[in-house]
Amino acid sequence: MLLRIHHAAIICSDYPASKRFYTETLGLAVLAEHFRAQRNSYKLDLALPDGSQVELFSFEGAPPRPSYPEARGLRHLAFEVDDVAQCKATLEGKGVAVEDIRVDEYTGRRFVFFADPDGLPLELYEAAR
Repeated sequence: MLLRIHHAAIICSDYPASKRFYTETLGLAVLAEHFRAQRNSYKLDLALPDGSQVELFSFEGAPPRPSYPEARGLRHLAFEVDDVAQCKATLEGKGVAVEDIRVDEYTGRRFVFFADPDGLPLELYEAAR
């Protein structure tokens, strides 16, 4: 039986830039970092406060995302936050381009989109109050 999402895996094109983005800009904690010589590839395990994880991989020659954002497969990765406006301002203060805040028509919660260094769509979704 499924309990929760354990992790989301992301393949990046510039490992140092993506590592900085996810750790310094977004504040995810490093659990483990491994270099796999046989693949010339890094695997970085990152943790969110609730225990869920993001795995960051580097693979030489990985193809770019086919379209933005409506390609088949994962549409975006959403992170729950207490205050979307505050988090938006923090990201913008760190030089991240963030879209305008919108309101979910079904839940009434605020959300906003931005992108990682490879253009992967990321979302901040406000927690229920």
